[in-house]
Amino acid sequence: MEKVLSCFRRSPEAASRLICFPWAGGGSVHYARWGTILSGSIEVFAVRLPGRESRSRDPFFRNMLQIVDEVLPLLLPLLKEKPLALFGHSFGAFTCFAVADALKRRHGVEPVHVFLSGASAPFSAIRIKAPKRSDQSDGDFLRWLTSIGGTPPELLENPEVLKLFLPALKADLHVVENFSYGKPDVPILSCPLTCFDGREDVPHDLQAWRDVTSGEFTVRMFDGSHFYLKDPENEKILLDFIRKSLEASEMDYL
Repeated sequence: MEKVLSCFRRSPEAASRLICFPWAGGGSVHYARWGTILSGSIEVFAVRLPGRESRSRDPFFRNMLQIVDEVLPLLLPLLKEKPLALFGHSFGAFTCFAVADALKRRHGVEPVHVFLSGASAPFSAIRIKAPKRSDQSDGDFLRWLTSIGGTPPELLENPEVLKLFLPALKADLHVVENFSYGKPDVPILSCPLTCFDGREDVPHDLQAWRDVTSGEFTVRMFDGSHFYLKDPENEKILLDFIRKSLEASEMDYL
């Protein structure tokens, strides 16, 4: 479990757990540290995908099913112990949703809340028409990466670091660009679903996510672009919202 799910602070006294899925090319550290910020009220686990951090020698996944099949068995025991929520940003929003969908379809269980950030629903027109980036030349790819912001300039200017970073990023984009999911006739989920996004990011069809759940649907917008959640003030507001949402879920869980 520790190979795939990173937890900086184990909190047996926590009333609920939050499982976080990385953005494309991302590791587990950014989210794992949320467990220290949330001060034990929520136990945070960050998904660590192959090809990065302690899994640098593991081959990248090539499709969404591989991610789902690895993560799902680890979450089932956790779901039996206490309320569990899922969070994902950008590429992580798709992997987060794919896991929630598989939990419901295969096992008839679901998280108490799903938080999706910086991504259109997979069946929305905006997402389907989005240009594919994973097959671009490194030059074009880096120009696009620079345009969306959030990547430290010192990383983009360091050829040795880029040599390590770009393969993971492109591998993750390959997964999401080849992930298809049709608009459901009826909602697959019944739990609350919240979408977050940056006001200055490229437009995302957040409202389309409403079709995947019969539960409460909420949209929260933040100042900033694609990586709005890296801003300390935005992060504080975001985590406070998640904390309050899970406190409400705990009451329903009981």
